[in-house]
Amino acid sequence: MDWLSQPSDVRWWGSIAAVFLISATVTALGIHYARRRNLIDHPGQRRSHAEPTPRGGGIGLVIAALCLFAAEMIILPREALLDLLGCWIALALVAAVGWIDDHRGLAARWRILAHGLAAAIVLGGMASAAASAGSAPPGVPAIAYAIILGVIWLSLVWSINLHNFMDGIDGLLGWQALFVFLMLAALMAAGGADADAWHLCALAAAVAAFIPFNFPRARVFMGDIGSGALGLLIGISVLRQLTVSEVEPFSGLIACSAFAVDASCNLVSRMLRGKRWYSAHREHLYQWMVRAGMSHARVVAWYMGWNLFIVAPVLWQLNRSWSMQPPDGPAIVRGLEWMAAIYGLGVALWIFGKRWCLRRARTRHADATA
Repeated sequence: MDWLSQPSDVRWWGSIAAVFLISATVTALGIHYARRRNLIDHPGQRRSHAEPTPRGGGIGLVIAALCLFAAEMIILPREALLDLLGCWIALALVAAVGWIDDHRGLAARWRILAHGLAAAIVLGGMASAAASAGSAPPGVPAIAYAIILGVIWLSLVWSINLHNFMDGIDGLLGWQALFVFLMLAALMAAGGADADAWHLCALAAAVAAFIPFNFPRARVFMGDIGSGALGLLIGISVLRQLTVSEVEPFSGLIACSAFAVDASCNLVSRMLRGKRWYSAHREHLYQWMVRAGMSHARVVAWYMGWNLFIVAPVLWQLNRSWSMQPPDGPAIVRGLEWMAAIYGLGVALWIFGKRWCLRRARTRHADATA
């Protein structure tokens, strides 16, 4: 929902600058804190880095995002309060669980429980805000409404975890989040949802402030506190995009396709092979690309190439057609077809890339032992 029809440019530019500075400052402080507390990730069999590196630097972007939500609760209309409060509480909960996991480890069942509770809080806040504004969907059967909420809840939990899984090399998650936030912001702005666009730009600023600390050579890792929080924020952003009728409904899912395909294909592959899919591993495509000899920067470039040369043009064309024609059944089906094509192409490239990496890694290993 577009919370504010005519936001002040000065106010929003100021908030973006403030979010950037908070994120950068707290990240720098987080590096010193991690070194003092010996929160260091050391190279190992299941890791893709070669030097001991502090972790938990994602606290900077988390604090910045929490400050952003708090400021919006003050300056935006009361109709947005429940929605924003739910997002704030959920983000704090996911970040707290990640913070504990970064410090001393946490059993997977407690992490999933917290993620499920956070997703429920987000949905509760959105539903309450919609009901108070009189915009709840009328005439939807209770069972259908429950199924829709269940799918959305599961998607939010999956978003939190898949982005955590994909945070394994320098810069990859930061650049992906930056792309998704800016892409959705551009679509929101074109659709007239100015406040939502500014909000996404501010989240992008929080991520942009972290990236120099993590790319091209990591001085700090995001840690579970940052990766889980970003997964939640991206999931919330996709949900909010769905409420803007001027934006093609499948845009958010298409924007997230690079990570969604890699994480989902890897999960299904491990389950089909009878492996413990929930245990730590190095079998994502981006990890195999590193094991095949690519630098972290080169792998990031491949993923961003997918976003810029495949995803972005498709989203531009889809939303151009959506704005020129009434949002009827055929238009929605067209979007679904494009999303299926994008994900189908992604799966094909994932299979091809994985096989190429396996051959390349075996060749490098054979050459090294010869």
